[in-house]
Amino acid sequence: MRKLFQQFKTSFRDDQFLQYVHQVESLVSKLLSIAMVVVILVAVYELGTYLFIELFTHPFARFGTTLLNVFGLFLNVLIALEILENITAYLKKHVVQVELVISTSLIAIARKIIILDLGKTSGIDLLALASTILAISIGYWLIKRANRRSGGQ
Repeated sequence: MRKLFQQFKTSFRDDQFLQYVHQVESLVSKLLSIAMVVVILVAVYELGTYLFIELFTHPFARFGTTLLNVFGLFLNVLIALEILENITAYLKKHVVQVELVISTSLIAIARKIIILDLGKTSGIDLLALASTILAISIGYWLIKRANRRSGGQ
């Protein structure tokens, strides 16, 4: 019993415990990468199917309204690719790269703006969206500026 307690105690030393945590982080990151690849493949399939159906089975006059949906689907794939890039960067460096996260957020906001139905959007929602864009853009600018000063890019 004493030996078991001693083994338990040594496995919870800081360095050993941090090694366990690192292994779990690595496993979770790899699982997220695999899941994101599946999501991307499904999104590309959905985009292709939607394009085929809309282009070849419906009258061309409807394409103007369809175009917004196509842009939304394209940006969904792009956002998923950016998220995969975030996960891959984490696997490589074991650090969350804030610039990548913020650029992904900007793409997601751009998608929201492109598919936004102004007829169904209230003024307060537009103000909230505008303030979010401003805040994230300022954050992106500050990070780029800090990276330039520190020689990061």
